Amino acid sequence: MNFRSERPLTHLIRFTFAAAIMLSLPVGLHAQDWFKTETSSGVSNIRLAVADFKGVSATDPQTLPLKHTFDTTLYNDLSNAGIFDLISKSMLPQASPGAPAEINLAQWGGAPASAAMVAFGAFGSSGGRITVNGFLFDAKNTQFPQVLAKQYNEQASDDMARQVAHRFADEIIFRLGGGVPGIAETKIYYVKIGGGNKEIWAMDYDGANQHAITHLGTVSISPRISPDNSRIAFSSLGRDGFQIRMYSLLLNRPVSFPSAGGTNLSPAWSPNGRDIAFSSSRSGDPEIWIADSNGGSVHRVTSFRGPDVSPVFNPKTGSQIAWISGRTGLPQLYIMDTDGSGVSRMTDGGYATSPSWSPNGQFIAFAWDRKYGPGAPGGQDIYVMEVATKRWIQLTHDIGRCDFPSWSPDGRHIVFANTPGGRSSSTRIVSMLADGTGRKTLTEAGADMPNWSWK
Repeated sequence: MNFRSERPLTHLIRFTFAAAIMLSLPVGLHAQDWFKTETSSGVSNIRLAVADFKGVSATDPQTLPLKHTFDTTLYNDLSNAGIFDLISKSMLPQASPGAPAEINLAQWGGAPASAAMVAFGAFGSSGGRITVNGFLFDAKNTQFPQVLAKQYNEQASDDMARQVAHRFADEIIFRLGGGVPGIAETKIYYVKIGGGNKEIWAMDYDGANQHAITHLGTVSISPRISPDNSRIAFSSLGRDGFQIRMYSLLLNRPVSFPSAGGTNLSPAWSPNGRDIAFSSSRSGDPEIWIADSNGGSVHRVTSFRGPDVSPVFNPKTGSQIAWISGRTGLPQLYIMDTDGSGVSRMTDGGYATSPSWSPNGQFIAFAWDRKYGPGAPGGQDIYVMEVATKRWIQLTHDIGRCDFPSWSPDGRHIVFANTPGGRSSSTRIVSMLADGTGRKTLTEAGADMPNWSWK
């Protein structure tokens, strides 16, 4: 949880306005170039042709609609990956090869397609099963062109056609993206607002398959999925106020997690899944506490006047925590070791909330209103800061309030909550590449606080 949501929910946090002292790095073209260099491999995107798969078993009425779902999903997954320049299908050869013997590499590698890589294959449906044979060829290597060959045989359904496309896309991304697993099979967990309640929902990374997880009939916020995707920790309003709760995705029901005094908010998993950090006012002032994954061995790691909220572990090392503290007035971004030592303030002014640590441990995404105060211009946007140097880059501009960023497990994407109309009822979930480009709206209004799965 962050300061924006905790103020109206708990009335724990009140701040006076303070002068904002801005960091020195200007947000301009050279800043954007620096960030792209730091977060990329430094090589150009791969020019990739994605053919519509060749239909087989055409007498089955399911073949064409399921193949359409597969073709569309595969193309979109590879387009969203951020590492390819996908060639327009209007520039591809008309004939769709279904097997290696049917592809003419000279046509695909030459103008107008000029593809470096070609994804193609065959799709069929028969007897309630779908069969997919997928291939990835190097269009410039006529002697040994095959890079990848995969075969799938699954139950015939629209959802399974999507899932098979996700799997094949992730195989391609893994092979061509430097050994980094793709995200097409990952999930995003979020808060769905409706009827005065807030429930925990989930969806595929691209916004498809949106469905409810909890049905608690209360206000549940800040979902955080465990590293092994087996449990969701979140904060929920009950008779004892806001408490940390746990939901098992294996059992499809809430599981025991001990309650405590005070208000308990914003849980965060350690990368090994053994510990959970959270904010608790059980000792009076909201502080950062750590417990084991069952709620035992709880201990406090901050002790300073002013609220401490929104902890998140460094997913690379597990030895550091980034969090938001109001110890100097307006909320600022800090990092510390997990034992509470080595405290370092990262932001110098403005109003910072909602940190999210990149998978490689080098960057922190967060929401920041750099010119916070009465009559101040601008608003709350998503920023990314390099931890080692404290250099930052602004990723969103003039699209309304932006909050709750969360990194994808490949480190190439960020999802966040966006409120374009200024009212919470208009909040929706949006994804983008980690440099701020390629923005896509994933949900309609009424969705908030996204959290991307670890894998």
